[in-house]
Amino acid sequence: MLGAFLILLLIAIRAFEKKLFYDPFIEYFKTDYTNMPFPKINLIKLYISLAFRFYLNSMLSLALLFIIFKDTKIVKFAIFLYIIFGSILLISFVFTLHFFGEQHKMTLFYIRRFIMQPLFLMLFIPAFFYQKKMRQDL
Repeated sequence: MLGAFLILLLIAIRAFEKKLFYDPFIEYFKTDYTNMPFPKINLIKLYISLAFRFYLNSMLSLALLFIIFKDTKIVKFAIFLYIIFGSILLISFVFTLHFFGEQHKMTLFYIRRFIMQPLFLMLFIPAFFYQKKMRQDL
């Protein structure tokens, strides 16, 4: 029951993203952006908003991992991975936007996707299931 609630919260973050977070790229990437310049951006507000969204998705994902596996070692390892991957993604986003900008729109699009969506959760669940099964088979 709690797992379903956490999934609904992840869905709600996506459904209400325009109201909850500052991100002018949401509408920009829904248009024919290949021939358009970037929208006006408040960089600090954008970075904080993306980091906050990643943090929210990560916290809900970690709670869901704990509910699924009931193993603190898995959650601790996932925390480590979220910190590493989140740092790399946020730094990459800032670096790409600041230094390459419009020349690398698709790179920016995909980095932003990994920050905004709980994609790591979809990767971690099968990986941790496999790892747990392999431990049981030994």
